[in-house]
Amino acid sequence: MGSRPMGGRGGAARQWKATARGVDPEAAQRGGRGSVGRRRRLWRWRRMWATHGLAVALALSVLPGGRALRPGDCEVCVSYLGRFYQDLKDRDVTFSPATIEKELINFCREARGKENRLCYYIGATDDAATKIINEVSKPLAHHIPVEKICEKLKKKDSQICELKYDKQIDLSTVDLKKLRVKELKKILDDWGEMCKGCAEKSDYIRKINELMPRYAPKAASSRTDL
Repeated sequence: MGSRPMGGRGGAARQWKATARGVDPEAAQRGGRGSVGRRRRLWRWRRMWATHGLAVALALSVLPGGRALRPGDCEVCVSYLGRFYQDLKDRDVTFSPATIEKELINFCREARGKENRLCYYIGATDDAATKIINEVSKPLAHHIPVEKICEKLKKKDSQICELKYDKQIDLSTVDLKKLRVKELKKILDDWGEMCKGCAEKSDYIRKINELMPRYAPKAASSRTDL
């Protein structure tokens, strides 16, 4: 019996076909091995990129800020806590959770309107139904950005990030006589004041003009009707 060609039946078939086409059988044999090698390299390349793609996807999913707040989100929370944080820094307060919690409760005593509602939601008011103030004091003690704190608070209570400031009235130029009584009451409410005994629109306007030098001195100084 003659010696069996290298490469098994597949190799013998390639050699026979190559001979029939007038091609060097040894070159055909090398070509067969080369095609197998190319398929293996292609398979390894695809597996490598599949693994790489998965790793990139996982990395992106855990990057800080991957679900960052959009502009305008949680505006009351971000603005109020931002002012509170700056106030702590200006007064050189010790940044510990216990101290910050105490300071926030005191800071919230002066809050009005939507900011007072924020304090209520996080448990910094006496009548608060829930107490999640530690979700503010602990991260703030480590100087975590207020945007990140509000983002986490949103997961605890979605109402926190639904709070938005009302459109501000420019008291230096507005004609108070053209405002509705509801809007006049809102001005006084933002100041933490009430108009006891007020029955007419003119009563509210008179009360606002009386209190404006105290609560909005710049606006009061620019007006000529006071």
